Amino acid sequence: MDFELSEHHQILQSSLREFFAREVAPHARRWDEEERFPTELVPKLAEMGLLGVRIPEAYGGSAMDTLSYAIAVEEAARVDGSLALTIASHNGLGTGHILAFGTEEQKQRYLPKAASGEWLAAWALTEPGSGSDSAGLATTAVRDGDHWVLNGTKMFITQGSVGGFCVVLARTNKEAPKQRGITAFVVDHGTPGFRASKHLLKLGMRSSDTAELTLENVRVHDSARVGEVDRGFIDTMKILDRGRVSIAALSLGLGSAVIDMAVGYAKDRKQFGKSISEFQAVQWMLADSKVEMDAARWLVWRAASLADQGRPYSREASMAKLFASEAASRACNRALQIHGGYGYTREFAVERHLRDAKLCEIGEGTSEVQRLVIAKHALAG
Repeated sequence: MDFELSEHHQILQSSLREFFAREVAPHARRWDEEERFPTELVPKLAEMGLLGVRIPEAYGGSAMDTLSYAIAVEEAARVDGSLALTIASHNGLGTGHILAFGTEEQKQRYLPKAASGEWLAAWALTEPGSGSDSAGLATTAVRDGDHWVLNGTKMFITQGSVGGFCVVLARTNKEAPKQRGITAFVVDHGTPGFRASKHLLKLGMRSSDTAELTLENVRVHDSARVGEVDRGFIDTMKILDRGRVSIAALSLGLGSAVIDMAVGYAKDRKQFGKSISEFQAVQWMLADSKVEMDAARWLVWRAASLADQGRPYSREASMAKLFASEAASRACNRALQIHGGYGYTREFAVERHLRDAKLCEIGEGTSEVQRLVIAKHALAG
């Protein structure tokens, strides 16, 4: 299968690279050091169509295909992993869940505001006691007439503090197998009992908003239910497939960027009377990183292409996410090694990219979970 980008995709890639270089690159280091979500950038992201990537034009979105989505996340990650994570999670998780399984009324209420940047989307699955065992969540939703009452705690929620709405997964049937008794609900910011109880400080992705959420007797009407009762986790698995493509693309952006940084530094840095790019040890590190990131790009584009064709891509998404995330971490480590002591300082972006890359091996399913998914497909024949 040929993965040469079409003219349309090349134009998109070029325009986004120019946009991020102008609007993000000069500020990314400061946002990271301040650990502050850049709210001032949200209107510009919306104007570029980056907050309604998958949303149909009828709801104010830009209706991009999955490959365009992957390109957008990759280009953002080249300069700022935190921003790329914001774009990926807003589009792929909270907004994506409503787009895929919401009612027409929910789509009309939430999607235009998501595309315009008026409301950022959050998505709450993970809990303090359920990470890789995501179906083991303890948050409950109890029916009370035409309403549901939600109680529980959610952890590591992107846009948890700044989101205008959040799709929350809660257990609605304790008697059913745990994967079969979960339902999704959309909860607006400001709903009584729903709050960001803790802002989390992180190793990387520092200007991406990450919070712990608390739900204390949160009362929502049945019209806030997204999808069928007790089928929320089944829907979630479909959401995560596309999310894994976006995290793979994010990894691709981080890894590709540090290769460029390492090449530039190696050409300029002189040791023992010559450029360190002339040393075989440095050349081999660059070669290994280049091979791995090019291979990752093919995996990412293959998964995105399958999604756009409406074909199954769960295995391919896990392959892309697994390989790209681990390859990006290796590329970042090699790039920092080439930079030497300077790479360990905050004056060079390579250390920030290294910190950001580690999340890609954890978020949207750890590397270990991806290997289980891939092995399951392999054993199924």
